Amino acid sequence: MNNPFESAKKQLQIAADTAQLNLNQVERLMHPDRYIEVSIPVEMDDGSQRIFEGFRSQHNNTMGPYKGGIRYHQDVNLDEVRALSFWMSFKNAVINVPFGGGKGGIIVNPKELSETELEKLSRGYMRQMWRNFGPEIDVPAPDVNTNGTIMGWMRDEFEKLSGTIAPGVITGKAIEDGGSEGRTEATGFGGGYILREALEAGLISPPSQGGVAEGRGGLTIAIQGFGNVATYLSEYVAQHGFKIVALSDSKGGVYSSDGIDVSLAEQHKKISGSLKDLEGTSEITNEQLLELDVDVLVPAALENVFTAENAEKIKAKFILEMANGPTTPEADEIFAKNGVTVVPDILANSGGVCVSYFEWYQNMHNEKWSKEDALKKLDEHMVAAFKEVRDAQVKYNCTLRTAAYIVAANRILSKM
Repeated sequence: MNNPFESAKKQLQIAADTAQLNLNQVERLMHPDRYIEVSIPVEMDDGSQRIFEGFRSQHNNTMGPYKGGIRYHQDVNLDEVRALSFWMSFKNAVINVPFGGGKGGIIVNPKELSETELEKLSRGYMRQMWRNFGPEIDVPAPDVNTNGTIMGWMRDEFEKLSGTIAPGVITGKAIEDGGSEGRTEATGFGGGYILREALEAGLISPPSQGGVAEGRGGLTIAIQGFGNVATYLSEYVAQHGFKIVALSDSKGGVYSSDGIDVSLAEQHKKISGSLKDLEGTSEITNEQLLELDVDVLVPAALENVFTAENAEKIKAKFILEMANGPTTPEADEIFAKNGVTVVPDILANSGGVCVSYFEWYQNMHNEKWSKEDALKKLDEHMVAAFKEVRDAQVKYNCTLRTAAYIVAANRILSKM
């Protein structure tokens, strides 16, 4: 099994070698500043007590407070959280927001807990961790299986313990609790903005299946995943003339050469709980989706979906990484050899943390922006980041991933 933390470090090492970065400083970035592990006792509804394991990796705060989500999952582990905190440092740097990288988690299957137990667990995590958090220390956010409600419990607990009013201690809050307009759409729309810029820069080949040879008409897209990120990306690309021919969720995928109506797919999933049996589509597996002959392929669900075993079978020539860590270093080498352009996760899916920064900024300055304002600023940030990465790619004759790490590393190292 590919170790995500080793993959992350290898990506940085390639960038360091390519741009001849200061190796002593780069070595410092290979290691998180600290790793905090706590035990969280929770009285369950039946009167028994369970001890849950929780942790936080604080990777680097050169750019600003540590920043990153807290995930609740039964398979969360040290290497995963360290890798994710590492990626957050570089994601924040490439998008040029004043945050460092952090990530946290609790080993738990939240579906097995009642709402009362979930609240006790969330407040218990903050009780154990609160001295390590703060608007100018470490700012967590929702992640896998966590949401605005859970963030609200944590913020409330932090304020009780610290004796302060601190809306900026957490982002991803509900709008009424100080959240930002545009946060829900941010990651998906941000990926859409990057796709638009890549097309305008000539990085996406003309349609592969007899579509219109100019512009977006006829460009086919397959998206693995149909959660929040993929849903908003789907809406954006559909509105801008791309043809979505395949979608999938954890239960499998659907395909239609004529294109899939995103709004119908959303309704169907809401009613039935999955994309299975969506009208006008045929059934495919997640593996088959990845190997479709499409112009743009979007992994938006799992990590390590592209490996040495399947990379040669990928027919798409453009990949937009909306999931974290979907491509192993071995697959990256194969894609480079085969002329596949990959927009890396630290650029492609950075829209979410960009608007998290907007939320934090509004909290710290007592401002309230409209959705139009937030999305306009997001677009500007994504465009600027893409252009910097593209310029670095041309300068160093490297992949977009290596270029993104060079841009981010230079930004961090210049402040160390």
